[in-house]
Amino acid sequence: MKYSLIIPVYNRPDEVDELLESLTHQSVKDFEVIVVEDGSSIPCSEVVEKYQSLLPIHYYSKPNSGPGQSRNYGAERSSGEYLIVLDSDCILPPDYIKAIDEELSQQPADAFGGPDRAHHSFTAMQKAINYSMTSFFTTGGIRGGKKKLDKFYPRSFNMGIKASAYRALNGFSAMRFGEDIDFSIRIFDAGYSCRLFPGAWVYHKRRTDLRKFFKQVYNSGIARINLTKRHPGTLKLVHLLPACFTIGVLAMLILGFFCPWFWLPIAAYALLVCVDAAIQNRSLLIGVYAIAASFIQLIGYGTGFLMAVWRRCILGRGEFEAFSKNFYK
Repeated sequence: MKYSLIIPVYNRPDEVDELLESLTHQSVKDFEVIVVEDGSSIPCSEVVEKYQSLLPIHYYSKPNSGPGQSRNYGAERSSGEYLIVLDSDCILPPDYIKAIDEELSQQPADAFGGPDRAHHSFTAMQKAINYSMTSFFTTGGIRGGKKKLDKFYPRSFNMGIKASAYRALNGFSAMRFGEDIDFSIRIFDAGYSCRLFPGAWVYHKRRTDLRKFFKQVYNSGIARINLTKRHPGTLKLVHLLPACFTIGVLAMLILGFFCPWFWLPIAAYALLVCVDAAIQNRSLLIGVYAIAASFIQLIGYGTGFLMAVWRRCILGRGEFEAFSKNFYK
């Protein structure tokens, strides 16, 4: 078996159904599927049962411990030469495995990852959130699948690694959020090769509403400081931009009550995002939604980042002590 696809899942049977359905259409079949139920109250066992005759699939259920530890659980029970980690809210195009095969045949890699896109069936809000996570005007396009000069750090929604390297690194750490970047950093620190496979993209649903999206990016902002504590020197200028944006927007909103001209930069940015998202998605509605999604993406991340600076760097609290309510059910 060349590939083991590891899918941790928590209360998402409908999404697992869509992912497994997409796996039945893969043009390359040299893989097994390992679904790890992470203490769900709404299990997907019946969904998995539907695919027993269609896929080489294995289902395991365990107490809740978070996605990283669930991936490790699945890896321990895998038989593939390469492990491919996927989020349960992804859908794979038919040539996903083929694209990975072709990349590895052209140039071997110890680890790899691919970008994500929005599926035509996604809601307007999901497409707007996808825009906010991949656009040049929000994240600089660093998550949009473009080649860049800096190192490429695979994310756990679409990440592959040699099984031997995975086990040598002891898999994912106990971090509740940011564990995929922690793992990618350790891959590079250990001297393994890692590259972006542009053709190995997935449809990624991300969050379905703005409240859940804010919580996700807020936790990502916290995770960045935790990563900096674990790996000194990894904090880059780009990681500071959402915090600067958050402070800047707050300052302009306050000053705007005394001089409305201060609101113009906010309005200009909102208009820029709206037009760009509307053109990319051919939908004015998505453009409007993208304004809210982009502000939440930047302010949510920036707020989490600043809160983590206060609690971890200034107050000196530990990684789990500082945000225990965020890191556990």
